[in-house]
Amino acid sequence: MVGVESYDQVRHYHKGWVEEYVGDGNNRREEKWTKSIAVGGKAFVGSVKTLLGTLAKGRNVSEAAEAYQLREPSALYGSHFGIKNDDIGPENRYYWDVYDE
Repeated sequence: MVGVESYDQVRHYHKGWVEEYVGDGNNRREEKWTKSIAVGGKAFVGSVKTLLGTLAKGRNVSEAAEAYQLREPSALYGSHFGIKNDDIGPENRYYWDVYDE
């Protein structure tokens, strides 16, 4: 798996990695990790895409810095809404006939 012999070793190494990353003061959000379904070698990302089957339709494998990633294509919000994004206005009002009994 990751070259360790026990779960306790994994926990120990993971804790060290987290402390090293958080403690350096230079931590920031990296899109390749936060916006991707899979990140790693080309074979790994390809196998994840294959395992997803039809769920991976439309998702692209792309090369990022030092790795490959499986992501969904980005779409601009509003590009297909056009003028429909204007204020709703009074034509969208409906007055209910509510009577107190």
